[in-house]
Amino acid sequence: MSFAFPLFMTLLHLLVIFLLAALARRGCYCACAKRSARPPLLTWPAYLRQVAPAALSTALDVGLSNWSFLYITVSLYTMTKSSAILFILFFSLVFKLEEPRAAQVLVVLLIAGGLFLFTYQAVQFDREGFALVLAASFLGGIRWTLTQILLQKDELGLQNPVDTMFHLQPAMFLGLFPLFVAFEGLPLSASEKLFRFQDGVLLLSLLGKLALGGLLAFGLGFSEFLLVSKTSSLALSISGIFKEVCTLLLATHLLGDYLSLMNWLGFAVCLLGIALHISLKALGARGQKSTNPREEACEVELLLRHQEEEAEEETPP
Repeated sequence: MSFAFPLFMTLLHLLVIFLLAALARRGCYCACAKRSARPPLLTWPAYLRQVAPAALSTALDVGLSNWSFLYITVSLYTMTKSSAILFILFFSLVFKLEEPRAAQVLVVLLIAGGLFLFTYQAVQFDREGFALVLAASFLGGIRWTLTQILLQKDELGLQNPVDTMFHLQPAMFLGLFPLFVAFEGLPLSASEKLFRFQDGVLLLSLLGKLALGGLLAFGLGFSEFLLVSKTSSLALSISGIFKEVCTLLLATHLLGDYLSLMNWLGFAVCLLGIALHISLKALGARGQKSTNPREEACEVELLLRHQEEEAEEETPP
C-alpha cells in the first residue's frame, strides 16, 4: 500500500525519536542518580543560537530526501545524495574547519563528473526528484558542518548522541511543520488512509509501520553520532561508501532499478573521488599525529643527558 505523505512520515519519525531520546535520558538519569549526574539542558538563548540552525538544516535535509522518493528510484537517490560531500567540503572551507588544498579541486571534479555520468540519459531520471535530492544534499552539507561545530563545543555538553538528538528534534519538527501544512495539510485531511479513515485497524497498522520507521531512524541517528563521537568523521565516511554500494546493489536486484554501463561508470568515478577525499583526510590526520623526527631525537638526547647528570650526582666521590 503506497503512502504519498513523506513530510507527515518525517514529522512522525521526529516525534518517535524525541520520545525515545527523552526516555533514554530519563533512564540514564535514574541509573546515575546516586552519582548526582544530570542530563544537560541548554538555555533558550544557547539553544536558539547553537542548536536551531543545525536542527533546521537537518529537518529540511531529511524532509526533502523523503519527498524525493515520490519521483525517483532508490538508485538515483543514492547516487545523487552522495554529492553531499561536495557541499560538506565547501562549507568546511567556509567555516574554516579545513584548509584549502589543490587536491580538493580534483575531489570535486571527480564527484561532479561521476554524478553527471550517472544521470546522463538515465531511463528513470526525473528532474523534479533530482532537484529535491540535490537541494537535500546542499542542506546536508550545512547540516553536518553545523553538527560538527556543535559537537566540538565542550561547554554545551552534547557529546552524548542521545542528548544531541533530544535537543535537535523539537527545532526540526517546528522547522518542517510549515512545509507540511503547505503541501500535505489538505490532502492528508481528505485522505481515507488517515483523517477520513473508515477502518481503525488499518489506521493503527499504518501508524505502527510509520512508528517502526521512526525506531529505525533513531537507531541510525544514534549510530552516526556515536561513531563520530567515539572515532572520527573518517570512519563515518567509510561506512557511508559501504552503505551506498549495498543500497545500489539491493535496489537493482530487489526493486528492479535499471543502471546502464555509463551509469555504473559514473558511480565508479564518484566513488573514486570520495575515496581520494578519505585518503587525504587520513594522511592529514596521520601527519598531525606524527611529530618531527628531529624534535623527537632532541627530546631523547635531552632525556639521556638528564639521566646521566642525575647518575653523576648520586655517585659517591
